Amino acid sequence: MNTTASTLRLLERYDRSGPRYTSYPTAVEFHPGVTHDTYVERLARLNAAGDQPLSAYVHLPFCEERCAFCGCNVVITPHREVAGRYLDAVEQEIDLLAEHLPRQRTIAQMHWGGGTPTYYMPDQLGRLFARIAKQFSFTRDAELGIEIDPRVTSVAHLDLMRSLGFNRLSMGVQDFDPAVQRAINRLQGYEQTRDLIRHARALGFSSINVDLIYGLPHQTPSTFGATLGQVLTLRPDRVAAYSFAFVPWMSAHMKDIDRAALPPPDVKLALLAATVDAFTAAGYRQIGVDHFALPSDELSRAVDSHTLHRNFMGYTVKSTADLVAVGVSAIGHVRGAFVQNTKKLPEYHEAVAAGRFPIHRGCELSEDDEIRRHVITELMCNFRLDVPAVERQFAIRFADYFASELNALAAPGDSPAADGLVWVQPHRIEVTAIGRVFVRNICMVFDTYHASRAGGPKPVFSRTV
Repeated sequence: MNTTASTLRLLERYDRSGPRYTSYPTAVEFHPGVTHDTYVERLARLNAAGDQPLSAYVHLPFCEERCAFCGCNVVITPHREVAGRYLDAVEQEIDLLAEHLPRQRTIAQMHWGGGTPTYYMPDQLGRLFARIAKQFSFTRDAELGIEIDPRVTSVAHLDLMRSLGFNRLSMGVQDFDPAVQRAINRLQGYEQTRDLIRHARALGFSSINVDLIYGLPHQTPSTFGATLGQVLTLRPDRVAAYSFAFVPWMSAHMKDIDRAALPPPDVKLALLAATVDAFTAAGYRQIGVDHFALPSDELSRAVDSHTLHRNFMGYTVKSTADLVAVGVSAIGHVRGAFVQNTKKLPEYHEAVAAGRFPIHRGCELSEDDEIRRHVITELMCNFRLDVPAVERQFAIRFADYFASELNALAAPGDSPAADGLVWVQPHRIEVTAIGRVFVRNICMVFDTYHASRAGGPKPVFSRTV
């Protein structure tokens, strides 16, 4: 990836606040009008559809200490009994979900995230899995994944998860540089990470993912290059390299980060360029906006067949239409509605104890939302859009329906097409190589909600690059 003067000019023009598009509409559009009753009605629709495989997400929010970069919904506590009571509540929510899905009980993809799922002891995680397996079954080729923190994950954790059938691990690294680690309050040695990966491979985990973040305090192309070199020695099957979302107005603990230590935009772009160059030179394929995968990985094959998908659990080859989610703050997508559980532990416990889903907010998608969601997802996943296919699927004439958007994309002189970011033709829209860096900006053209938010007093999202 070339960080030429022209690329830097593009950075000045396009690096602004924008969504990551893990969903459309984004979570900013969720509202309290979506409730327990809404979810029950959508689950009834899902149940009536018969036994079509589901995706499932379990949120385990507890951590021993807070990482300064983290924007997730986490609970920091040394009191293990609090986490134990939470596990009781999650099991109650699983039972409640099963009551509403007597005919819809097969899972094709399940992910446990956090927080730090391995905050729990192995026997506690085994108990949680047993409750899920009691109420639901799994397809023969189900993807079962879990996020782990090498600092608190033991060999016993890995042994148990593999014995239960988990076949994917996602492992946080962020950066191995000591100065960066001190600045983000995450001290993690290369050796402990390497040893866990070696053991996971010996156990037969089919896919190991490593998470990196660029744009953290004190990062330079030189120091981050050293981290990239160390990660390459581990040869993970997949790598996620996320742009640091510095959002102190949303995550108050980020106010402790020294703004002066954050890389300026041109350096952050150089960090991204170094990441792309390092992994592509080592034989990895660039997947979507921020992932890399070995050619043998399923994600690589999905890129070739243009069948890559994206949901709240990341990029996937599974095309399940519905995602059920349990745990505090968890977000599901069921029969055209996003539903999010409350972020507050007391409210969560109160709801499930009363036999109610702890829904706090959500969004019921309109027909227009569904069309735009499909367009944005295709661009984010596959960097291309088959216009006739969209017209057939949604019974629209693309050029008429998106007339203003096409003009914004391809207007002469000052547009993504004029800047070489996207190629717009009557039957096809394709993101260029340099356009991949700015694909979020391209998708923003199709986002009607973002247009209405523009010019607000406070930023809502992180920077796009």
